[in-house]
Amino acid sequence: MRNRQAVVDFLNRKYEEYNRPAFIESDPVQVPHRFSQPADIEIAGLFAALFAWGNRRTIINKATELIALMDNAPHAFVLQHEEKDRQRFLSFAHRTFNATDLLYFLEFLQQHYRQHPSLEKAFLQGMQRGDKDTTGALDGFHRYFFSLEDAPARIRKHIAAPFRGSSCKRLNMYLRWMVRSDGRGVDFGIWQKIKPAQLVIPIDLHVARVAKRLGILCRETVDWQAALELTDWLRSLDKNDPVKYDFALFALGVVEKF
Repeated sequence: MRNRQAVVDFLNRKYEEYNRPAFIESDPVQVPHRFSQPADIEIAGLFAALFAWGNRRTIINKATELIALMDNAPHAFVLQHEEKDRQRFLSFAHRTFNATDLLYFLEFLQQHYRQHPSLEKAFLQGMQRGDKDTTGALDGFHRYFFSLEDAPARIRKHIAAPFRGSSCKRLNMYLRWMVRSDGRGVDFGIWQKIKPAQLVIPIDLHVARVAKRLGILCRETVDWQAALELTDWLRSLDKNDPVKYDFALFALGVVEKF
């Protein structure tokens, strides 16, 4: 784009413009914002994030449909539902996410929440003290998620992991929602053990296009290494909260078509 300071000023301006409550209304993050209890936020947020490809209104509608099938009480439903209660999900589908996938998610979530109060524990499986980023967290979550017996192979496309080369865009977005806490009303900040400084930027083709145009990303392939490269550059702007610039990069790519 231009010189470094011009890029920095531009990103800071866009971050300030979009990181505000008005952003919530048209974004999938509105789905977990309907809840006040942390476990409800975690579950609603997980599905909203995993559904997040394609049209944002469709994503919101499908996540809303799913939460309604959980009686609009996702944590209570996950904990208390019985096998017969899963029949209602058999006709649910969103793009490539179907009933087979959903039933495994319900089983995983039920087993997890019957042992742990928060889903953050699932992302701490692979983290080590002093980790710079969430590579270990995402790899560990992948292993943990598929640790149940008879996990269908088809579900693996829904849970990305760095060791598979994925950019992990949707899970990185989910972690941003759960971890960041800046008092501006969009991100929840309900997890404490993963730090904002460790987060990795959610990157897809839109964000990569913007970053390349700004001259802050060189890697051509949109993969985990690209996510780390872009995050490293953003960390030079704010070492404690590099992923705050997701607001700017996402909005420039999707909203403004920069």
